[in-house]
Order: sequence, then C-alpha cells, then structure tokens
Amino acid sequence: MANLTIAIDDELLKQARIKAVHDGTSVNEVCRQALERYALESSDTPEARIAKLRALAAQARPSPDGKPAWPGREALYEEVLRERGLLKP
Repeated sequence: MANLTIAIDDELLKQARIKAVHDGTSVNEVCRQALERYALESSDTPEARIAKLRALAAQARPSPDGKPAWPGREALYEEVLRERGLLKP
C-alpha cells in the first residue's frame, strides 16, 4: 500500500481528527474512502461496481455491541428530540 502526503490547514486537520474519533474512524480512513469514491465515480466497469458494493457492505456492518448499523427512523427521531430536551431520557 502506498503512502500519500498532503498539505492541509492545521485547524481543519484538528477538526477532522476530533470528528473521526467521535465517528470511530481515522482521518486516514476518511481520506482513503474519499479517494476510492473519487477514483471509482466515473468508472462503470464490473470491477468498479463490485468495489462500490464492497465499500457499501463494509459500512453496513453492525456495531461491535451487536446493535444494527441502522437503528431505524424512530430511534433517530427520539435521539434528536432528547438532544433538544424535548423528550425525557
């Protein structure tokens, strides 16, 4: 696997690292996924379609605690309402 060096604003990198930790990933992984999407967006070969499906499948895995990756619309609404103080915990 190759290494890539990029120039980026210090504050932007700091914010990206904080968000990545919050999301349970790394800035390196976020960049890798973005480059993969960029490289595959214009290619419509069978290999490219398979790679896109594999990338989507990797994102759809359940969390380590066994909960589904998609908790459902109602759970997301409840979370937002709790955050806004409109629903008791």
